[in-house]
Amino acid sequence: LHFFSNVKKNFLFLAPIFCGIMIGVLLFSRFLCFAFDKYYVYLLYIFIGLILGSLPLLYKEANIKKMSFLHVICFLLTFSFNIYLSTLEKYSNNINMDNPSFQYLVLSGVLMSSGIIIPGVSKSVILLMLNIYRTYLLAVSTLNTTVLLPLVIGLAIGSIIFLSLINFCFKFIKSHTYFAIFGFVVGSILVMFPRIFL
Repeated sequence: LHFFSNVKKNFLFLAPIFCGIMIGVLLFSRFLCFAFDKYYVYLLYIFIGLILGSLPLLYKEANIKKMSFLHVICFLLTFSFNIYLSTLEKYSNNINMDNPSFQYLVLSGVLMSSGIIIPGVSKSVILLMLNIYRTYLLAVSTLNTTVLLPLVIGLAIGSIIFLSLINFCFKFIKSHTYFAIFGFVVGSILVMFPRIFL
């Protein structure tokens, strides 16, 4: 959360973590592509289970004795925003996901970074809402730089934005921030659940 207070030290701490993430993605991307094609519904249940499992921890981290009206407002705002984000899927249905535009991939990278920076928010769910999860997995498994480069650019831009934002929020309005995250996470479950029946 305090990355910019000591860039060198924090970079040395984060670099091995990001390397581990990249190695894990490279190793499992082909398997996830297979699972996405053959066991899509089961994969969604796994995502929903992982999200549900994070809810008690988020509530505990909020560390509040009494819920205020402002906590509820923070929850409802992000909950509503997450439902609104699902409308991007309607837009993405008009996009050729075999050859998405550079701008759309950069936007996806920016939004994807929130799933890495913000606790409890899943980048996989975000990519599913953007209808680009499978494209992302295929690009990683084949090292398709045409897709990966704009995603990385967006990821870098988004990381700077969300690191600064989440650092500020946790410093001054920590409990309200956790309720906002809580709302986003609950909203993502409701966005994913109907897909099971499609």
